Amino acid sequence: MTDSIKSPAAVLGCGGWGTALAVHLASTGRPVRLWGRDPVLVSRLTENRINSVYLPDVVLPELVLPMGSIRTALSGARYVVIAVPSHGVRDVVRQIAVYIEPDTTIISAVKGIEETTLLRMSEVIQEEVVASCSIVVLSGPSFAAEVARCLPTAVVVSGDSEDAVASVQHDFRSPAFRLYASRDTVGVEVGGALKNVMAIAAGVVEALGLGHNALSAIITRGLAESTRLACAMGGQRETLAGLSGLGDLVLTCTGALSRNRRLGIELGQGLALSDILKATRTVAEGVRTTQAAIDIGKRLGVELPITSQMADVLAGRKLPNEAAEQLMLRRQRDERDV
Repeated sequence: MTDSIKSPAAVLGCGGWGTALAVHLASTGRPVRLWGRDPVLVSRLTENRINSVYLPDVVLPELVLPMGSIRTALSGARYVVIAVPSHGVRDVVRQIAVYIEPDTTIISAVKGIEETTLLRMSEVIQEEVVASCSIVVLSGPSFAAEVARCLPTAVVVSGDSEDAVASVQHDFRSPAFRLYASRDTVGVEVGGALKNVMAIAAGVVEALGLGHNALSAIITRGLAESTRLACAMGGQRETLAGLSGLGDLVLTCTGALSRNRRLGIELGQGLALSDILKATRTVAEGVRTTQAAIDIGKRLGVELPITSQMADVLAGRKLPNEAAEQLMLRRQRDERDV
């Protein structure tokens, strides 16, 4: 189930999250190939051992080897961690499908929904790789900067293969990184995706000065909204009360390191979405997830009021204060109608 001599892991994506996971895996004594598509960034990582763009305060351990060849990164790798933005997952998986070895465990560390197909990330991966590969989802409250600094973090891993989940749970653990197993991949992925939308709303609340009461309402009703969608998609209510649901939601809606919350703050301050996106190289997954979630909700007949209001704000159809007012003036309902 586990390595006696640790075989390499490949981490695909040298943004903040991919770099943090590479640093973490190296801390367990496992050699890591950190792949990136940007040759300039890979060269700088190799020379300076610092990801100055995404994690400037973290030095790469000796066991982390940056590289631009995806074939070399995959050679002999037991674990392949995908940590690219959600809109790039299919393209990357198509590239690795040619080289990936049978019985490899692929770990999706991506929180999002594919816009064109409305598939979860594990479903996208499953469509593109051979059936003998196991797919495991890793999600939960985990800011990249804190994981890279070895601050205590607890996450969830889920997948169809209990052996693969158990192996990841064992081999990825450290004194600062604890993993809980789940059999509800749908709930884990939906919770991880929808929390980004709610974090945008939380940022808007902060920018408008609406107070802690309003923030608490966004988190609580955001959880109810995420739970409704997850259950309609086949997930379990209990999963959304765990790390990949409530845990990640609270972190992303309140933490200063949250990219989606920051984007919501800037929207609430009156900045246009296009200007916000031009000014940063980091990805706020909630922007793409918002419309995808609405499309799924329409297909399944699920009401998503917060998500719908954020879609209008993101598209410039509505001012942030108008969205907040309309949420408050919606028809009254029983709180048990989650």
